[in-house]
Amino acid sequence: MLLKKIAWFLWKMWFYLLVLVVILILSPFLILSLSTDKFYKFFFFLARIWAYIVFYGMGFRKKVLLKQKFVPNKSYVLTANHTSMMDIMLMLILVKNPFVFVGKKELAKIPLFGYFYKKACILVDRSSSVSRQKTMISAAEKLAKGLSVCIFPEGGVPDDESVVLDEFKDGAFRLAINFSIPVVPMTFVGLKQMYPFRFYAGYPGKVKVYQHQFIETKALTQRDKPELKAEVRELILQPLLNK
Repeated sequence: MLLKKIAWFLWKMWFYLLVLVVILILSPFLILSLSTDKFYKFFFFLARIWAYIVFYGMGFRKKVLLKQKFVPNKSYVLTANHTSMMDIMLMLILVKNPFVFVGKKELAKIPLFGYFYKKACILVDRSSSVSRQKTMISAAEKLAKGLSVCIFPEGGVPDDESVVLDEFKDGAFRLAINFSIPVVPMTFVGLKQMYPFRFYAGYPGKVKVYQHQFIETKALTQRDKPELKAEVRELILQPLLNK
């Protein structure tokens, strides 16, 4: 057991080293790319390089089952189950269309990474209704500029690891309906076990990704939001139950 804990420790330390060293190397270009909204696509390109290095550098691989492909230069609301820090890297690898994450503000406290996270993402304090409202306004502004938005609709990672998929929040679906853009449901299978938030746990391996059929929202109103939310949750849930 001691040897296993040492192996986990070294593997997790390798993760933090990869994250920070690559950011440090890219930092002059990242700072420049975040100096104006005009350069955001360049920042997104750099972020994808970072994601590739971290994901594959940790010994992960992916198998993607596609139902529908992205259209270049089109905006989407990206949704997936959220159980691992590696979800961020995987989403960046999967989606070439520039997007912004909506993420919890606590990650902004991480040295170096937090600086760029705060600059590039939309931060939310999930305990504050005012913060949640401001987040939706910021996300709407990004969509209006032609970007996509990624929201993990569970609103965080369930504390209880036995929970397969937590209940969904409304934000992603409200945005999609307001802007009449498709919702993209994705299911990440395996990361909950391969790279959990617990420190002494996990292992390298192949992650299976289900990129489901996109759900159009052009004909929907806010009254249809509960049905849309339920449909997306069911799509994401099924591969988790059948793995």
